[in-house]
Amino acid sequence: MVSILEEAIQSQSRLSIQYTLGNRMIEPHTLGRGKDGQLLLRAYQVSGASASGEAEGWKLMRVARIGGEPSIEGSFASPRDGYKRGDSVMVGGIIAQL
Repeated sequence: MVSILEEAIQSQSRLSIQYTLGNRMIEPHTLGRGKDGQLLLRAYQVSGASASGEAEGWKLMRVARIGGEPSIEGSFASPRDGYKRGDSVMVGGIIAQL
C-alpha cells in the first residue's frame, strides 16, 4: 500500500479508494507518520463518501482504513489550493510529498 501511495504522489495520480463509509476519489499530496507512528495520508477529496458530509475538500486519512487496492483514475496537474509542504501533523516523518 505504501509504495502505491508514494508512486501516486510522485506521479500526481488521482486514486479511487475504499475508505470507511464508501468509495472516494482523491488526489494524494502527503504520506507520513503521525505522533503515534501510524501512517497518514493528506489528500484532496474530489468526490465520494464522507463522514463529515463534505464530499469535496482536504482530508486526513489513516492508511490502515483504506480497504483493498487503490486504483489510478487519471492524474491532476498541480497541488490544490491550500496545500502546504511539510505537513505539521506528520511529526513521525514524511515519506512522500508533492
